[in-house]
Amino acid sequence: MPRLLHLDSSADLETSVSRELTRLFVDTWRGLGPGHAVVERDLHRSPLPHLPDAGLHYAPQLRTDSERPDPAAEGLQAELIGELTGADAVVIGAPMYNSSMPSTLKAWIDFVHVVGTTVPVDGSGKPLAGKPVTIVSTRGNNYAPGTASASGDFVVPPLRQVLGDSLGMSVSVVTVDLTLANRLPPLAPFAAQAAESLAAARVAVRDLAATLGS
Repeated sequence: MPRLLHLDSSADLETSVSRELTRLFVDTWRGLGPGHAVVERDLHRSPLPHLPDAGLHYAPQLRTDSERPDPAAEGLQAELIGELTGADAVVIGAPMYNSSMPSTLKAWIDFVHVVGTTVPVDGSGKPLAGKPVTIVSTRGNNYAPGTASASGDFVVPPLRQVLGDSLGMSVSVVTVDLTLANRLPPLAPFAAQAAESLAAARVAVRDLAATLGS
């Protein structure tokens, strides 16, 4: 039974574009057949704590004698890693907040990026290698390659680094630019471009869900 892990992190529960697109991904996934299951984790509605102990960055056998994380925190970490390793595919809503990702999403990354567990150090391979993850990143301005603001995207590059380079996952990215074109007067002239970006993202999300779920 194909299983999708669905993560949202937007603080906007009503008009969020990233939530709209991850929901479209989920609906397309479920539409592929009754056996296509989804595990939902809303990082805004049910935020994770900040990593409470530096020892959680490491597998137990790599911790120092002074690193003794609370068992409850270890249990939460095991639950989150279990959701990730147990999924056949992952979709993550990652809106841009002040040039970076929401802190709720960063907290999730800090829990699942574990040296010696999800990031092996003994050459035994990566347990998450090749697992597909789709990042849906929405941005108020235009951060597309070649634009003046392109270097200000600190959402997608770090996620590529952690999920792709470090964890070994197969990363796909869907971006929507100019989501504030209908809200901020200086961006109003780009409303048509914003609509085109959203329309293209909807197509990309449907295609990815259908391909990864088949």
